[in-house]
Order: sequence, then C-alpha cells, then structure tokens
Amino acid sequence: MELGAVWFRRDFRLQDHTALFEAMKWCKKGDRKLVFLFHVNTRFISTSIDLSDQYFFVALHDFVYQLMKDGIIIHLIYGNEEEFVSQVITRYPTLTTIFFNEDDVGYGLGRDQRICNLFRNRNVNSYGFQDAYIHGKEDVLKKDGTLYKVFTPYYKVWRNQQKPKPLLLDKDEMIKLLYHHEHSQEEEFLKLNEILTSCRQDFELVGQRKAIDQLELFMKDNVGRYSTLRNLPYVKGTSRMSQFLRVGNISARMIFQHVINTPSLIEDERETFLKELAWRDFYHMIYANVPSMKTEELMSKYRSIKWNHDVDKFRTWCEGKTGYPIVDAGMRQLNSTGWMHNRLRMITASFLVKDYLIDWRLGAEYFSKKLIDYDECINIGSWQWCASVGTDAVPYFRVFNPITQSKKFDPEGKYIRNFMNELKNVETKYIHEPWKMNEMEQTSKGCIIGKDYPYPTVDHKEQRKKAIRMFEEVGEMK
Repeated sequence: MELGAVWFRRDFRLQDHTALFEAMKWCKKGDRKLVFLFHVNTRFISTSIDLSDQYFFVALHDFVYQLMKDGIIIHLIYGNEEEFVSQVITRYPTLTTIFFNEDDVGYGLGRDQRICNLFRNRNVNSYGFQDAYIHGKEDVLKKDGTLYKVFTPYYKVWRNQQKPKPLLLDKDEMIKLLYHHEHSQEEEFLKLNEILTSCRQDFELVGQRKAIDQLELFMKDNVGRYSTLRNLPYVKGTSRMSQFLRVGNISARMIFQHVINTPSLIEDERETFLKELAWRDFYHMIYANVPSMKTEELMSKYRSIKWNHDVDKFRTWCEGKTGYPIVDAGMRQLNSTGWMHNRLRMITASFLVKDYLIDWRLGAEYFSKKLIDYDECINIGSWQWCASVGTDAVPYFRVFNPITQSKKFDPEGKYIRNFMNELKNVETKYIHEPWKMNEMEQTSKGCIIGKDYPYPTVDHKEQRKKAIRMFEEVGEMK
C-alpha cells in the first residue's frame, strides 16, 4: 500500500491545515493511506530549556494528547535530520510522498531544503505549502515586482487582495485515511514527557480549543475597543492570538475570517485589528526576501554604527533593574511569563537601543529565547523598527521617553505594581519616578532607592542626545 506522510512542525491543528488538506486529496486518488509525523530534533533539547522552547514543547504535548483522545496517532521521531529521514524510510518502506507546511526563513528554510533532498535521494517526493501567513512572501508586491518598504501602501494592496478561505477538513474522513502501524508509541511519549520535566512554566493558553475560545472571548469583550485597550498593559485588551499562531493552533486565515464576519464591529476597530495581521505578513515578506537583515541593518547607511556592548548594562536590562519602573516591569513580565504586552515591547526595546545604545541584535536574541509567541520575522523586523535601522522604521530622532510612556499608558501604576513587588506600596505620584521620594517617604513605603530599587542607571535626556548624535554622525558620513 502506498503511503503518504503529513510532517507537522509549527502547525498543531487539524482544521485549515493546507498540507493535511492536500495530503487527503492525494490519498483519495488511489489505494493510499496517511501517517502523521513530527521530528523532535535533538539539537533543540537540553537540560535548560528557556521559556520560548518550553511553550513549544508544551504545545506539542497538548497536540499529541488531544489527537490521542480522538484515536489519532502522530509519530514522534527523535534524532538529527539524517536520523529522522532514515527512521521514517525504515519504518515506512512504502512511503512515496511527504506533505508539509513550509518555512521560508531562517533555520527552517535550510532544514526544509536539506530534509527534502534527503527524502529525494530515497525516492520520496515532498510538497511544501505556504500556510503560516495569509499572504506569502511574493503575493503582495509593487507593480514592478519589487518589495514594499513602507507599510501603509503595502496594507492598501494587502487589504484589497482576495483572501484565501479557511479549509474545512472532515475529521471522520481523515481518520479513515490513516495508516495504523504496529510500532509502539509508548517510548516516543515517554521521551516527550522527559523533555517536559524541564518546562517549569505553567502555560494557560495552549491548544486548538483554547485558541478558538480565546478568539471568541476577545471578539465578544474587547475587539470593539481594541484601538484604545491594546495600548494599556494593565488590562486584557489584546487578542493573545500571537502565541497560538506561533505553534499553529489556529491559522491567520481563520482569524481574518472571524473578524470580517463579525458585523457588529465598528469599521475603524476592525481595520486596526486587521492591520496587525497585515504587519505579520509584511515583516515576513521583508525577511524572506532579505534574509541578511537578521544580522545587519536593512538601512545600509546605519550599518557602520558603533553600538555599545556593555555586558553589565545588558544584564541590568535583561533582569529588569534599569531604575525605570515601566521598563523593568516589562522585562520582569517577560522573564516570569514568556509574554510581554506589545506596548512594553516597544518601550523596552527602545530603552535598550536608544538609552543604553546597546546593539539591537542582542535584544532580538534575548527576546527569541523568552517569547512564547516568538516569530523570527516579526522579532527582527520589530527590533530594527525600534532601532530606526529597518523598514518603515521609527525616525532616529523619535526616542521613547520611559517616564512619559509610563504616565500615559499606566497612569496609576497598576501594571508596574503587578510585576514590581518592591514598588507595590509606592504612591501613584511617585510610581513612575520613585527616586523623587524623600528619605522619610522611602522608609514609610518600604522602598529605599539604591537598596530596594535602583536609581536610574542612565539619564534619559542625556542618552537621547547621544543617540540622536550617533545617528546624525553616521548619516553625515554617507
């Protein structure tokens, strides 16, 4: 019997799954069956798995467990790339075709190419499909075929382009097409459970069902006020869809259709949310076509900037001990939960590159280890945006003031107090600048500046001048 395989990677769902949909079509053309595979690459397994990878493995475990409840087996195959292919071929000698949702950036692109070549050498065909984004890397281009570098004109074209409809799959039909192999899954699952022992965080939002529930809750409670609530870190005003998209518990197409088909939405609120989906496609398009931006500034005139690499300052930022409460609260939220409110991502990133003048690449790498919703394209694009060196970037002379941002978006300090225990008793009038308390006030509130909480590690006004001068000097050299 001829076998086909669906190779799952970061697409943990059974609905609107392009590779699975195509595999089922292929299967029904003859006497064919399907197997589900997941490659657990041992290069990503260590004794100390950081938050980003922890979330991924927890999501994988949830997916495997939910499939088991439906009587569906996904085979977990461990090893490096060569071992993965060898084990698949040995286990399924009649395998002729592999279906997968492709990666076209970073490590995933190279992995796809290498593994497909290995399968081709074993006479197994492979078919990859664009599935992670609404529009792929070449779907939204200028009339002359070049890339958009500015989001607004890109969005106008993106918005008017016909969107692919979510694919509906029949689970009962799917189960009938599955090949039941005698190979025991017990050892595979035991190994996965061993990996999970390194996952210390208890993640609440995981899985296909939770993704749908969270989307429906957001549409009911918040999307009508999204443009306002999304900037307030002390309320649950964002969709929280990013982490589900990261592991593919839900597709971007399904989210788009859900928003479009909600007639009660105010048009401006609808557009504000849809732009977030478009930004995701935009950054993917840029990075997929300019892969060098992972390591160098997209704007060539800024590649000669001599960024600071102060190890102590960088550690201070990572640990949330800069002396600026809103910055420190953001970093502590990231370190404790693996997620950070988007407004805080901009504030903390701006502080690192414009106040500490530290290389944006260091910040991007740190976020990649911590963010449970980590998307390489968005992370790199966003960091270059904050550093004023990328596409459609914030102008270099526009520097986020951490105190102003704090007062504007967390006026009563609710967010700060939630993550800064040492500041929980500080009065609201001092919560954004606790160093302004006198000695008596510090003592009465149990927060001695310089002991319980640090003085500001830099003077923002002075650092702003330095940042602008740094960019201007480089610009004049060009």
